[in-house]
Amino acid sequence: MGDYHDYTPEMLSQVFDHRLQQSDIRRILDSLSKSDRHTFLDKISETFGKFTALLEVSNRLADSLSLDTLFSRLVSLTTEALHADRGTIFLNDRKSDELFSRIAMGDNLQEIRFPNHLGIAGSVFTSGDSLLIPDAYADPRFNQEIDKKTGYRTRNILTAPIRNKFGTPVGVIQILNKLDGDFLDGDLSMLEAMGAQASSALIKAQLYEQVEKSRKEEKELFEVTKAISTEIHLIPLIQKIMATTTTILEADRSTLFVNDPKTNELWAMVAEGVETKEIRFPNHLGIAGTVFTTGETANIPDAYADPRFNQEIDKKTGYKTDSILCMPVYNKDNEAVGVIQSLNKKDGPFTEKDESRVRAFSAQAAIAIENARLFENVLRMKNYNESILESMSSGLITFDDELRVEKCNAVALNLLGEKEENILELPVDDLFHGTGKWIATTVAKVMDTGEADIALDTEMELPTGSIIAVNMTTLPLVSSEGDVIGALLVFEDISGEKRLKGTLARYMTKEVADQLMEAGEAELGGQMKPVTIFFSDIRSFTTISESLGAHETVAMLNDYFTDMVDIIFDHGGILDKYIGDAIMAVFGAPFPTGQDADQAVQAAIEQMRALHKFNVRRQKEGRQTLDIGIGLNTAEVVVGNIGSEKRMDYTVIGDGVNLASRLEGANKVYGSNILISEGTKAQLKESYTLREADLIRVKGKTEPVAIFEVLDHHDTESFPNLAEAVPLFQKGYSLYHEGDFAGAKKTFSECLALNPNDRTAKLYVDRCAHFIATPPEGEWDGVWTMTSK
Repeated sequence: MGDYHDYTPEMLSQVFDHRLQQSDIRRILDSLSKSDRHTFLDKISETFGKFTALLEVSNRLADSLSLDTLFSRLVSLTTEALHADRGTIFLNDRKSDELFSRIAMGDNLQEIRFPNHLGIAGSVFTSGDSLLIPDAYADPRFNQEIDKKTGYRTRNILTAPIRNKFGTPVGVIQILNKLDGDFLDGDLSMLEAMGAQASSALIKAQLYEQVEKSRKEEKELFEVTKAISTEIHLIPLIQKIMATTTTILEADRSTLFVNDPKTNELWAMVAEGVETKEIRFPNHLGIAGTVFTTGETANIPDAYADPRFNQEIDKKTGYKTDSILCMPVYNKDNEAVGVIQSLNKKDGPFTEKDESRVRAFSAQAAIAIENARLFENVLRMKNYNESILESMSSGLITFDDELRVEKCNAVALNLLGEKEENILELPVDDLFHGTGKWIATTVAKVMDTGEADIALDTEMELPTGSIIAVNMTTLPLVSSEGDVIGALLVFEDISGEKRLKGTLARYMTKEVADQLMEAGEAELGGQMKPVTIFFSDIRSFTTISESLGAHETVAMLNDYFTDMVDIIFDHGGILDKYIGDAIMAVFGAPFPTGQDADQAVQAAIEQMRALHKFNVRRQKEGRQTLDIGIGLNTAEVVVGNIGSEKRMDYTVIGDGVNLASRLEGANKVYGSNILISEGTKAQLKESYTLREADLIRVKGKTEPVAIFEVLDHHDTESFPNLAEAVPLFQKGYSLYHEGDFAGAKKTFSECLALNPNDRTAKLYVDRCAHFIATPPEGEWDGVWTMTSK
């Protein structure tokens, strides 16, 4: 008998192909030598083992539709059957032309992806030919960097395609490092067979996973659509849309940037993973700005390779941005209202399908924004109207078209001595009857005619029987179509303290008037108090009034006083009086705040800025502009009700008042707008741009007073080079007081070079020239005596 190895394949073929009986197999074994018999039996055992492995593939993969489970089981089966160290299953993603697999990373599975033509796996997939590589490092297609990173040493590789029923590759099965030597051709055939056996299960699982993913996306879209129809609050709704966007795209985070048309900025309405309360930037900058302005989608696989990406943000936050998908959001009028931006898709760059998904979500977001904004506007208007109703000091009652009480604010309820639930829906005749019947008649008349009715200083009988003096206005409530749908009754209690409080409110804020009323007679009587007195005056008013005429002058003054007095009230001052075109105000009376000097200075600065806007408006209308001077002094003066029994004014008197008035007038001399005394400067707690203007002795006084010019209201146009000019002026001022008039003149001239319109510097240049020509007599003290008031 010949060598056993010459005919073993033939014998094995007879055993399996011809299904030999046990007697036939025994006859074959009897014909072999003892050693050949053992070898033959080993081969049969090995072949049976491979058949068993193939059956195991069918059995183990048939009961699951989970790709993750099938990947794990098939790797385990193939490595065990072929005595290999490890293996990987790759399936092709036809949408992205990538091979993907899932590997265990700790307790989680991580998906890896790469183009389906790269590497050994890509070569097998594209060619459809299996590969047996005895030395991985000798093959140029093997990426040695992976071994370097993991510390694993790949010796040999076995790779076979996984085909569908039409013979088309749908994936690759790859195993590494034969445990007992090298892979053989038989191992490759076995791997191909196992891949073919597993193909159907893997394809079904992949399809099942895709179907489940689509169902999940549909469910998420349904939830978003349902949320749009049920959620009326904007932020929670957008948070839901953004969370769904992130989930379906398998991204790390998503942000909705909404355009603010008032500032031309994009701001993050909802930003996942960001702790900052609000992010704002110009709507043309960066990737989001480009998408917003161009309307073009930006799908960026590598953020750091795009010059529009600001890497500094990642450096500050510690976050690493890899991929970006940014798309515009349009409203129903096809106007861009913002952008949706998603970052870092988990398994590679964003796809065209991702763009379609975001496009759908952007449409949902636009609807959500518009619906929620409409609701918030309605709610805001409702709250706004109710707040107005409740915040008004007058009593307000609204009636519907059937003359029943619809709304009654707290003031009205208090005056009527009623609870809201007792008078809502009450007919007007039941609310006002007896001597108050005329009120019900008036409301009915206004409803019938659609014309307002005003009753000043009239009496109103309350349900309690008491009578109060009121100013009453009854107004028709008209719909957008012009139909009368109700009436509004407004009444102000002007009796007693209310009358006095209304009078005081014309001169001070309501809060100060309330405090003054609570303090009673003691506060209204004369007291010595440290206050800051404020004087302002319009320059060349006589000339202006003559050119304007009486009517235009009064209109101009009303506009001007409205702006200026509101600023005084905003800073806690009280209006003492109008003196023609001048304003006298007091800060620190009747109650000190501890910051009265600062409030007065800030009011003066704000008035100068408001005057600039006032002049811009008048200039556009071709009208006369104004210039003013302001003087402030802080001193102890007499404060209280001063006058006769028939006419009393709450005012202040004393030398401190006179000095403030003279400082206001001194602005004409120094060409300044705001001058304050050393007394005011000493009380300032905040920092301001000041320069010492002079040391003066006013008429009728012996002690000189240092005065300072406030410059904070200037901008670069009205006072160029201000930062350089102030210290230079102070240097010249010091030289002037030292008697170095030549040095002072030179320094003040440098100030003029920085700002040719610096009239104070020009004044000192002229003074220095005068003293150089005519030196002062006696000991020089730097005091300038004012000879006029």
